[in-house]
Amino acid sequence: MNIVIIGGGLAGASAAEELRTQGHDGNITLIAAEPHRPYERPPLSKGLLLGDAGPDSVYVHASGWYAEHHVELITGSPATGIDLAAGQVILEDRTIPFDRLLLATGSTPRHLAMAEQSGADVRYLRTLDDSLALKARLADHLLIIGAGWIGLEVASAVRKAGGAVTVVESALLPLAAVLGPELAPVFAELHRSHGVDLRLGTSLESLTHEAGCTTARLGDGDTVTPDLVLVGIGAEADDSLAAEAGLAVDHGVLVDAGLRSSDPRVFAAGDVARHDHPVHGRIRVEHWDSAIHQGRHAARAMLGSEEPYTREPYFFTDQYDLGMEYVGHVGADGYDELVIRGDLPSRVFSALWIKDDRVVAGMHCNDWDAIDPIRSWVGRGATDAARNKASKLMPAPA
Repeated sequence: MNIVIIGGGLAGASAAEELRTQGHDGNITLIAAEPHRPYERPPLSKGLLLGDAGPDSVYVHASGWYAEHHVELITGSPATGIDLAAGQVILEDRTIPFDRLLLATGSTPRHLAMAEQSGADVRYLRTLDDSLALKARLADHLLIIGAGWIGLEVASAVRKAGGAVTVVESALLPLAAVLGPELAPVFAELHRSHGVDLRLGTSLESLTHEAGCTTARLGDGDTVTPDLVLVGIGAEADDSLAAEAGLAVDHGVLVDAGLRSSDPRVFAAGDVARHDHPVHGRIRVEHWDSAIHQGRHAARAMLGSEEPYTREPYFFTDQYDLGMEYVGHVGADGYDELVIRGDLPSRVFSALWIKDDRVVAGMHCNDWDAIDPIRSWVGRGATDAARNKASKLMPAPA
């Protein structure tokens, strides 16, 4: 059985490894659009950008792994099409037949036309090359558009490098959609305490670049003159190949509980997969953990497993001296209650989000013994007795 994987990121590499682990001895071809072998993306805004890790540390496998495991790795040659009728993936110079196909094409940054058309030095952070280029500029004055995870992690790296940074965010609080009004202020205060010029509740109104000077005019009437502009306003699923092939897409490749697409031979995993989660319904998760575990799950599914993918979403962030881990998913309907144990001012605490008497998500900040109890509570009922029990099980911060 010929298995083709489109996508040179963590999901694709994890799938290739799992196929061999499960004993698949047929052909595996992994197609990467970038010139690099598959690598992990979290270090791009964390360890690599901070200087705590070198470029070689980001790769999923050693350079010889693919040949040793008889995986044909094609780099720097993006797939240009999928012919479902013929069962072929189309490259510029060849076609590759498949019996099973995994789409692990990831996501692409949302672009800001106003910035790109200004003539200013505008960057996005998505690839290894993006990170290395940005790392060389961290001592400059950066204007970051968007106070999401990428924007705030880059702000942390800029301050560590001694640069100046202004962050512009249209919401009244950073990360409000994920953390809610109770916990989002923790991150606002964290960055302001480290010298970040955090502009909330405003937006970029105009950006001009004349005589070597970039001027950004904000919605509050102020102006900023940065050396470099980083746009971090989210990402979109890279589902164009799937759409052109006629697969069902809707802001991502639509896959069932087992990660199978509208064509039974084709699967999707990682950022590009809009998964019918048995608990959460349709979700698309752009996180490291999901790329690993969905990639592995898709590999088993391509080999015949019918098990649904039920793992709860998980992500983490490192900013200055704060480390955070988050498990679960608060849906569009929000939450009814937030149970917090610990001390917000010291940034050492744990939290559980509750909806309809069920724990839907949990997180900790700098409370590393709490993650296993948090995992155990997410997805469980949250009666009054359970709330009291959970409060006792969640370790008190040191």
